[in-house]
Amino acid sequence: MTTELTILAWTLVLALVQIMLTAQLRTQETGLQYNMSARDGEAPPPRPITARLQRAQANLFETLPLFAAAVLIAHVANEESTVTLWGCWLYLLARVVYLPLYAFGVPVLRSLVWGVSLVGLVMVLAAVLVNKT
Repeated sequence: MTTELTILAWTLVLALVQIMLTAQLRTQETGLQYNMSARDGEAPPPRPITARLQRAQANLFETLPLFAAAVLIAHVANEESTVTLWGCWLYLLARVVYLPLYAFGVPVLRSLVWGVSLVGLVMVLAAVLVNKT
């Protein structure tokens, strides 16, 4: 398995961590009985950190399909290179750093780190597109 695919797999691990962390905090707020129910009644609003983790998770899920597709296209097209490798690392590492920045409400740096993850994604896609034009 290529390093790019391994990084993609670790990105999926990060996604699972975000799902479980957010679910754990939300269960602490609503209680296990409510969480296991049909949730027909109103739940209390999430605490600020839980709400931020929910938004961070949603943010990851906005770009993760694009990142996964770009990595898979590079792999299938046999276009993996130094650029795709660095792009994958940038995406994953920035997403790891982004999570606590968002959780603790760090405003500007969080957005800059998000931009770094986007640069990583674009690097992977650009490496495939530039080599095919």
